[in-house]
Amino acid sequence: MTLIKSISGIRGTIGGKPDDGLTPLDIVKFTSAFGTLILQNSKSKKNITIIIGRDARISGQMVSNIVSGTLIGLGINVIDLELSTTPTVEMAVTELNANGGIILTASHNPKQWNALKLLNEKGEFISEEIGKKLLQIAEKSEFDYADVSSLGTYTINKDFLNIHIQKILDLPYVDVAAIKKANFSVVVDAINSSGGFVVPALLEKLGVKKVVTINGEPTGNFAHNPEPLPEHLSELSKTVVKQKAHIGISVDPDVDRLALVCEDGEMFGEEYTLVAVSDYVLQHNKKGNTVSNLSSTRALRDITEKQGGKYSASAVGEVNVVKMMKETKAVIGGEGNGGIILPELHYGRDALVGIAIFLTHLAKYGKSASMLRKSYPNYFISKNKIELTPQIDVDKVLSKVKDKYKKQPVNTIDGVKIEFDKEWVHLRKSNTEPIIRIYSESQTQSTAENLAKKIISDIKEIIKN
Repeated sequence: MTLIKSISGIRGTIGGKPDDGLTPLDIVKFTSAFGTLILQNSKSKKNITIIIGRDARISGQMVSNIVSGTLIGLGINVIDLELSTTPTVEMAVTELNANGGIILTASHNPKQWNALKLLNEKGEFISEEIGKKLLQIAEKSEFDYADVSSLGTYTINKDFLNIHIQKILDLPYVDVAAIKKANFSVVVDAINSSGGFVVPALLEKLGVKKVVTINGEPTGNFAHNPEPLPEHLSELSKTVVKQKAHIGISVDPDVDRLALVCEDGEMFGEEYTLVAVSDYVLQHNKKGNTVSNLSSTRALRDITEKQGGKYSASAVGEVNVVKMMKETKAVIGGEGNGGIILPELHYGRDALVGIAIFLTHLAKYGKSASMLRKSYPNYFISKNKIELTPQIDVDKVLSKVKDKYKKQPVNTIDGVKIEFDKEWVHLRKSNTEPIIRIYSESQTQSTAENLAKKIISDIKEIIKN
């Protein structure tokens, strides 16, 4: 059993003993801590409201019942979107003037996992400072539940997915007429979760009439590993070719990550989802700025600078990307895992807006998805790690790597990132184990791997000496 208590939320495997897995007692404790924090930060203690929603995990209804009951017990009103998506809950928080939100999803983790993803009153993930306070409240059990006359209320709102879709349709970057005219044939892999009904609903509104859905029943029994990586999308790839479809769409269980498959069954590339969507948005925002994290492809920087804008790299993590997007007034940003953040809609990763803008882009491009992919700078990322003994000072090792390459451009806001012309390597230490994660990128897979091997060799030499 596993229980991970982080500043951004609580994640764990269902079952086991309290404080060892995500048990009902743990759900009550951390929900109580979050609700208490919301109450403490509210000027008025009346009509405090929290939005909740969940993906289709087997444990979802159980977790939802406990969360809503706990919040009501604190005197907090609950608006339940029921089966929904992470971006939908994020938008609902601000649209419904709520004080916060809880998304019940473990994102791309397998079915035995679930989590409480916590949102502030802006519908954004809570900050590190707030997260630390929450963990302190939970540790000390500093909860004060409401008396019977002050209990919260519970209501269900099933309308917000439609509101979310309509707001996407209203964006200036989405051209329904162009998509209809293109007469696209689309295959959707919904991984047995919320994408099974929300993605086809979006496609219908976009005028896509030929939609084939695989793994569409929202049972929570995921047909394959739910992370939308190439090795998990073989069924989607084969179905796209078999159906002679124009594009394949894959989302994760909570629909905040988007991966695409070209008409020939080849991967568009998870890193390039953000690149393609940003390219279209930048065509409408000349000299617009963009942001992705340090471990994302350089291709976004290339297309941004080509349009006269400025690219910035943030520390890894959605909350860090959003912070830098606000600082640089970026018109679009996200992460290389297929996460797209469009501020005009909301500050959160959103696969649905990615789908709508990508299909508009593809329709107006007038050629195939594989041709569109070939129009972008070609980079390849190699992902590696080196395991160290607990006695080794990882920070000291990273500092010595930085010193060794001090003549190169070096970024230390999140580990150490070293640039070599159009190549880079990013080293980050794990927060939970003695591991250094090593991501490298180059213009061929072999040179990216060789760059990683060179850095790994440097690390071993540093440790040896």
